[in-house]
Amino acid sequence: MTLPEPTQGSDLHSAPYGRIAVVGAGAWGTALACVAATAGRQVRLFGRDAAVVAAINAGQGNPAYLPDVTLPAALVATTQISEAVTGADAVLLVVPSGAVRSAATSLKSFLLPGTPVAVCTKGIEPQSGLLMSQVAAEELGDVPVGTISGPTFARETALGHPTAATVAFDFSHADRLSPTQSPAARLAVSMSTPSFKTFISDDLVGVEIGGAIKNVIAIGCGMMTGAGFAENTRAALITRGMDEMKALAEALGGRRETVTGLAGAGDLTLTCSSQTSRNMSLGVQLGQGTPRAACFDGQAVVVEGEANAASIVDLARRVGVSMPICETVHAILHGGAELHQAFADLWTRPIEAEPRALEISLNNPAQRPVS
Repeated sequence: MTLPEPTQGSDLHSAPYGRIAVVGAGAWGTALACVAATAGRQVRLFGRDAAVVAAINAGQGNPAYLPDVTLPAALVATTQISEAVTGADAVLLVVPSGAVRSAATSLKSFLLPGTPVAVCTKGIEPQSGLLMSQVAAEELGDVPVGTISGPTFARETALGHPTAATVAFDFSHADRLSPTQSPAARLAVSMSTPSFKTFISDDLVGVEIGGAIKNVIAIGCGMMTGAGFAENTRAALITRGMDEMKALAEALGGRRETVTGLAGAGDLTLTCSSQTSRNMSLGVQLGQGTPRAACFDGQAVVVEGEANAASIVDLARRVGVSMPICETVHAILHGGAELHQAFADLWTRPIEAEPRALEISLNNPAQRPVS
């Protein structure tokens, strides 16, 4: 078969960023720094823990978060955010969702004008209902803000297991005229290695919604697994959970098709299928009857979906989107609902049509009468 000739003026090349700063030396921040260094970028990794920074610079890896991963020798860590960010061509912001606003404020004064910032954190800010990129944009001002998201466990990524992720930024008019030189394209090229496959998206809302909601659905899948239910149940929660993703993404201006990609269906499937995910693991422990304070052997482990269950449900209610699975998980985590009864109520909701165009809602004869 003869391929068509490229159209005049087409360009298959994109200029990678030479120097990348990574703000946040946790597992995912370290893994992304590892990818960028492997891709040939100059990388500066900012971390607050002096012992972790010293270990990385001494060639001992990150003992706190990725103890069995050998990091590239070219990767340099620092406890000074100014040293990491000053002169960087692009910045990856990889901190817990509750710290995104303060971290963005901290790095703002060191950014060169127009430097793109990818917020590689999944969630929705409480009260404001803002996505993580929107939180950062409020603090950073007039710079491109996007994300890197997908089915990406940090350890597997850092070890070089074949992994794929989406790089998403909103496209400006200039980006549409020259898409190969857009921040999304340039960062995708910058992070590409033989084992880290990147894809490009201009639907930042759709990508971020998928990343935020999947954590809540994963807690729900974990709850049902821990309670003794099997694969049918998990498949139903994954599938209907993806529908909730699509509905909220569309209501906020994203595209439903984005949710069927890596940052939606891909990330949802991964997170709901393995206790490597802290969200899934928390759900399993709760489903087994372990009190929240005793989960993770009593350690103070941050589980993003736990806080995001409240912020997602609050946002969905504001925009009038029905999200019964997220509502159920929220009711158990934050409303004192009994786990088995809450999921029983979910399964006896009215009978609905799967194609949205077929507008049917029927009383479910399995529903228990209200006493």
